[in-house]
Amino acid sequence: MMQTINIHEAKTHLSHLLDQVVKGETFVIARAGKPVAKVVPLLAPDATQVKRLGFMKSQMNVPDDFDQMGQEEISARSK
Repeated sequence: MMQTINIHEAKTHLSHLLDQVVKGETFVIARAGKPVAKVVPLLAPDATQVKRLGFMKSQMNVPDDFDQMGQEEISARSK
């Protein structure tokens, strides 16, 4: 069961509570007995979750003359 902490206790023991969060625990902060916030650890993605550049390489084609496309129109507008 998730621990519920009142605001005063959370302020008083914030450092200890954050140590628990670092270990993966979560808790709820309540005001007058009503939950107002849930504190959860921020987890960095592991190496297998990191997106790689070029992940769409097989899904799209870039024409060889891509950098030349529209050159005539660009030149005409700059005159």
